[in-house]
Amino acid sequence: MTAPVIRAIEWDGTAWDDPSEDQLHDLLADMSLTWRFVIVERLDREPAGHHYMQVYLNDDLSYQVEYREGGPERHFQARVPREHEVFAVEPVAEVVRAWAFGRPGWREALPWVPWRPSGEPVLP
Repeated sequence: MTAPVIRAIEWDGTAWDDPSEDQLHDLLADMSLTWRFVIVERLDREPAGHHYMQVYLNDDLSYQVEYREGGPERHFQARVPREHEVFAVEPVAEVVRAWAFGRPGWREALPWVPWRPSGEPVLP
């Protein structure tokens, strides 16, 4: 058996090793104001624990998406407004899946800005 490459972690700590694209989509689509976040880690990159994408559902139902590729200087975020009720998760799910499976285009899909600790203004 080979070691997992991707791990998705739900708000309650439930972890899914090597989830399919459909599983990633479903985890994101199931987010709510009670179950607000999903983290997707790349386990095949060094340093361990520093290659991930996470999605947080804000009170206004917009999404806060972050990715990190190494040290703190490689940590970025983007806000995705909720424009459609039924398909609101689609743009976020597509970026997460493209990142997780190494497809091009995800960096250009959202307006990434450097991540700042909570309390520092970053996004308009």
